[in-house]
Amino acid sequence: MEGDGEAEEGVESLLKWGCELGVSDSFRPKTAAPPRTVSCLGHTLSVSDFPEAGGRGLGAVRDVGKGEMVLKVPKSCLFTTERLLMDDQCLSAAVKNCPSLSSAQTLTVCLLYEVGKGKKSWWYPYLKNLPKSYSTLPTFRQFEVQAFQVDDAIWVAKKARWKAEAEWKETRALMEELKFKPGLLAFKSWLWASATISSRTLHVPWDEAGCLCPVGDLFNYAAPGGDLAEADNTPLTRSLQVGSLCSKETEYTLKSEQLDTLPQRLTDGGFEESVNAYCFYARQHYVRGKQVLLSYGMYTNLELLEHYGFLLDNNPNDKVYIPLEPGVSSCSSWPTESLYINQGGEPSYALLSTLRLWATPSNQRRSVGHLAYSGSRLSPENEMRVMHLMLKCCDTVLQNLPTSVEDDQRLLCSLNRVDGIDTPAELFDVFSKLGAEGRDFVESLGLRSRASVAESMSWKIERALERWKLAVQWRLRPHLNG
Repeated sequence: MEGDGEAEEGVESLLKWGCELGVSDSFRPKTAAPPRTVSCLGHTLSVSDFPEAGGRGLGAVRDVGKGEMVLKVPKSCLFTTERLLMDDQCLSAAVKNCPSLSSAQTLTVCLLYEVGKGKKSWWYPYLKNLPKSYSTLPTFRQFEVQAFQVDDAIWVAKKARWKAEAEWKETRALMEELKFKPGLLAFKSWLWASATISSRTLHVPWDEAGCLCPVGDLFNYAAPGGDLAEADNTPLTRSLQVGSLCSKETEYTLKSEQLDTLPQRLTDGGFEESVNAYCFYARQHYVRGKQVLLSYGMYTNLELLEHYGFLLDNNPNDKVYIPLEPGVSSCSSWPTESLYINQGGEPSYALLSTLRLWATPSNQRRSVGHLAYSGSRLSPENEMRVMHLMLKCCDTVLQNLPTSVEDDQRLLCSLNRVDGIDTPAELFDVFSKLGAEGRDFVESLGLRSRASVAESMSWKIERALERWKLAVQWRLRPHLNG
């Protein structure tokens, strides 16, 4: 790992490189003299450390108004498949022979290809500043996957790992044709590169894989709130014909249409043809010293882990899926993914209407179906049955988990305390005292005894510990604590 001094020097070289290529946070009138600087930042933004909010990010060096442009990155600086193939005929010819690969796979291969050039790569000032590792779901090993405890999350994590392995195998022939070094051919390298693409790319209209945006990818994430976060529980403004149960799909369509008409607040930037650059805008007013954040879109914590490798303590878009008996879920035709409890502990629109129908005698469901699908309460007795069913389902989920909230809180406190321990042998002793889960952790790393721990294992332990902590944090999502 780089030390703090080396990391700071690397960022400075990146900002100098960006300045030379036209990346800027200064938007003076054309008549104004250009500022004398060796950095592309300093007028509006600066690279700062925010330990409690994402780590390294971009902070405001002055007061910034909502909607104000804060950064512009020319197209010539965007790391795209189009640009890479244009610059390297050998790479272009090899890629053209693999039309079955997805755009993301192709961009991932391009990234590893440039990494293989080392300091000879034109992109080296950017590449050397990329994270050395990620904690996205495909990087989770068996122990860390099982640490999620919830079946749905375990399945998502396993599927993410299987998908990464399949995509790696599909691209191996291309990478061998390009004469990748053995280290870059390894699955470990593919996990790193694909996580870079998954977590750092931004949307561009000409490539589904998106682009890597030097300097622009230093923004940390802010979950979108407001109308979009609350949209799922917004009552519909249009009603269905009385007694029309076959209109359930129409109701779902109406709700989708209503979501589509809400203000577009999922992104705070985009590629603008008029200036041939990627432009970023302030999503709110920022005072000097505050971190300037970027919304990547609406994600649950599990989705954030899958694609970006982090989660939020208070995510307004998080959801809990509760298992329903077949007889309950068959009361409506809502898709399974729409049946959940939101961050505030409230049932989704689809879940509530489904439960209201279930709580209605079967011979009366057709006559009240239009009311349930329009979001109306059917009766006080019906609401009580719905509430009791939800409590029963939630209690069943919690009772079936191997640990309690209190167990997880104690475990997380213990894991946070080991951050200051640098000696792997000492870590082995600490983990061995954390009960069955702690012993399973050290065994998953192949550490059978204190003597088997070598100093060279410290990095491996640190990475595995971070993933384990993320799984425990996910288990402790605020809405489960209620």
